[in-house]
Amino acid sequence: MPHALVVDDDANFLLPLAELVEREGFSTSVASSLHDARMLIGSRTPDLILIDLFLPDGKGLDLLADLDSTTTEVVLITGHASVDTAVQALRQGVSDYLTKPLDIQRLKTVLTNVLRAHALREEVDTLRAELRRLGRFGSLVGASAAMQKVYDAIARVAPTDATVLLTGESGTGKELVAETVHALSRRRQAPFLPLNCGAISPSLIESELFGHERGSFTGADRTHRGYFERAAGGTIFLDEITEMPFELQVKLLRVLETATVLRIGGEQTLPVDVRVIAASNRQPDDAVSHGKLREDLLYRLKVFPLHLPPLCERGDDVELLAQHFLAQLNKAEGTAKVLTRAALQRMRMHRWPGNVRELKNLVHHAFILADEEIGVDCLPAEIGGAEPPSGASLHLKVGMSLADADRRLILATLSECGGDKRKAADVLGISLKTLYNRLKAYQLP
Repeated sequence: MPHALVVDDDANFLLPLAELVEREGFSTSVASSLHDARMLIGSRTPDLILIDLFLPDGKGLDLLADLDSTTTEVVLITGHASVDTAVQALRQGVSDYLTKPLDIQRLKTVLTNVLRAHALREEVDTLRAELRRLGRFGSLVGASAAMQKVYDAIARVAPTDATVLLTGESGTGKELVAETVHALSRRRQAPFLPLNCGAISPSLIESELFGHERGSFTGADRTHRGYFERAAGGTIFLDEITEMPFELQVKLLRVLETATVLRIGGEQTLPVDVRVIAASNRQPDDAVSHGKLREDLLYRLKVFPLHLPPLCERGDDVELLAQHFLAQLNKAEGTAKVLTRAALQRMRMHRWPGNVRELKNLVHHAFILADEEIGVDCLPAEIGGAEPPSGASLHLKVGMSLADADRRLILATLSECGGDKRKAADVLGISLKTLYNRLKAYQLP
């Protein structure tokens, strides 16, 4: 339960306010001075402080220096309201400013927002703990350093309303990341609506996004509410944003800037409260230079840019993902099929140009072919299902760490030698003991 500290030197105001806060779902403590408030903060950090502007031993704003603004929200309360005081309070980090006599409905809104933020922080902490144990973050799977950076970025941006621009190769999971951002936001109880800008006819996409009035064009026999209206309070995910018609990007920019939408054929703008997450597998700057994306729209979308790494840069995540997809299939089909170590080794050596999407489809393909064990013979030829040809090559990406290149070379050579460790050690020019030590470090038999 979140904790609130209520500070006021008027007992007739302090105690009823504390009771109201407690009824809204907080544990509470009370203080009548800065000294008492600091003593209570020292024993337990509150999630929320409601504090009077003037106290017997100083100003309520003096308490801000003792607080961590990332974990504690401060609401200033005063019977001596002024514009200068409000501006000063907001500049110093106060999250809200209430005047006496209190507007109870506004206070309840403030308390509700704090409760939601507290619940989100707890959920993110739980997800981070789950990541350490299982290599997962909500619906996302992966324990690599590259993905942990993605998780940290999601945890920071999700509770805000900032627009997010996701970039990365096709198949890296941009829509799943967008869903995770939405699921960890204050908007998660409202709709999440994905729209692929490249999959809808240019003549229809404007109507889909902004809606149209009855009779606005041939065939418009009824009023149509677009995505921005239907996603009220929630999130719209615009995939392949660079495929949106250039002239329509101006209208999207206007919606983002004004938080209003005008239906096709309409005469009056409608207010909309929607968060936008966009994605592209193109480099945004290249799209701008080639006339596929407006520069002003790019700047509006990339308030928080987030790049997703390709699967070939995620190391052992290949095995985690393969096991995850197999578990989903086993659950759906009521089976207990397993991936052999040899099959997993072949998967880890593949470059995965189609990224996570390619891996998911491959596991499904192999699952269909297998009886109880998914072995190398169930894998398609491009992964190594057929016997590797003489002189098989290994592709290494420039910029890859030496440790990762070393691991991939050893595993590829071992596979080429049919699992014969002594032969593989001879080919690699290392001792058999060294090979065993490397395989042990890779957690392989």
